[in-house]
Amino acid sequence: MENLLREATHPYVPLAAPHLTSGVLFTLVGVLVVALLIAAFAWGRRIRSREPGPPDPESQPRLPDGEPVGDSMEHREPDELPRTDHRRKPYELKGNGIDSRRRD
Repeated sequence: MENLLREATHPYVPLAAPHLTSGVLFTLVGVLVVALLIAAFAWGRRIRSREPGPPDPESQPRLPDGEPVGDSMEHREPDELPRTDHRRKPYELKGNGIDSRRRD
């Protein structure tokens, strides 16, 4: 009788799921995530199989006949700067970048 009175005045409301239910829930979520990853992998493989393959060696670009293509070596004399007492700023130097190296 005492238990009935206690349950009537203080009803028991479970605030969290039992341990078995939460374990099953985590297992189902894990299986769902793995299934989604496998499906994404399979979908990516199907998309990649529809793409064209690498080009044949015959369709690759060829080197031109004649002059070799590659780096060119040049020796350039440095521009001499006159000695002064003040420090030069970049805008005071003669030319800048590749434009100053071009020969007309």
